[in-house]
Amino acid sequence: MDSGDKRIGSSGKKIWIDLDNSPHVPFFLPIMEELRNRGYEIILSARNSYQVCELVKLYNLPCTVIGSHWGKNRLLKVIETCFRTIQLLPLVLKYKPAIALSHGSRAQLLACLMTNTPNIVMYDYEFTERMSFLPLPWQFTPQYLPDSPDADAKGRILKYPGLKEDVYVPRFRPDPTLRVNLGLTSSDIVVTVRPPAIEAHYHNKESEQLFETAMTWFMERPEVRVILLPRNSRQAASLRETWGQWIERRKIIIPEQVVNGLNLIWFSDLVVSGGGTMNREAAALGVPVYSIFRGRIGAVDRYLEQSGRLVLLEHVEDVREKIKIVHRNSEDYAPAKSQNATLSTIVEGIVSVLEQNKLPA
Repeated sequence: MDSGDKRIGSSGKKIWIDLDNSPHVPFFLPIMEELRNRGYEIILSARNSYQVCELVKLYNLPCTVIGSHWGKNRLLKVIETCFRTIQLLPLVLKYKPAIALSHGSRAQLLACLMTNTPNIVMYDYEFTERMSFLPLPWQFTPQYLPDSPDADAKGRILKYPGLKEDVYVPRFRPDPTLRVNLGLTSSDIVVTVRPPAIEAHYHNKESEQLFETAMTWFMERPEVRVILLPRNSRQAASLRETWGQWIERRKIIIPEQVVNGLNLIWFSDLVVSGGGTMNREAAALGVPVYSIFRGRIGAVDRYLEQSGRLVLLEHVEDVREKIKIVHRNSEDYAPAKSQNATLSTIVEGIVSVLEQNKLPA
């Protein structure tokens, strides 16, 4: 993958977007399109972590891949962030972006500090570890997150309506060939499962217990087929070793290539996930979803639970008591109206910061 976007080098202002994790790819796609339509140039970088590179290829994005994921050791995480920061500097110095944008890229934050580049950080989980020693950037968050207790943050925070998934879910169009490609039949109850992020700083061992309990129960049910989505090659190897006999029988299917996550969710009867983004995507599509995430529960998930769009599993007993293994009675998918308040609010906010150095009132 190369950074050879032919638009770079024209007279428009440059916006640098760093893709640090898999969910950032579909999230930033509509944002990039809107910004390009307004005449801005996009400089795109990505970290080789989880399925970021595969998704970049899937969407045919011109992009420079810089750095990788070094595992779950906290010291290695710090070293990796510092090393990637240094790797990013030549890109910043070459293109001199007017502003930088990410969904929590620590390396980009440090690179911006070192090059005096204005930056906007988006996040939708208030308990994410942040580098408090850095000057506060502009921050974009969903409306459900609590206000920042830091007085210095006031005037630099934009609350957008809805969830970050509302930026791109309205663009979704189902592709029914997915079930055929995965060898699924109409009699199968399809359960999409996303294992816990065991290398994340917020990981809790209870998530692994819930995952194993759920998988064991699904294997007992003859009508269930599990689509298992490992987060990286290391996790995939471990899962193949643990659940190998069921994978050989095609009771568990690990897709050989990256698939469109929204499409997979839509053609599933239910979703069980240890990750926030897949949970919220399922909720946005109206697909029954059960969270096995056992870190600190954020405001967005609390909102979805209270509105009946997400079930939080807290104990191993909840797996058999709360998960309903039934065919989903889905109607034909009706795309949302073209107007997207979440997307337009975020784009307007980016433009306001870029052109006026302040957020819209």
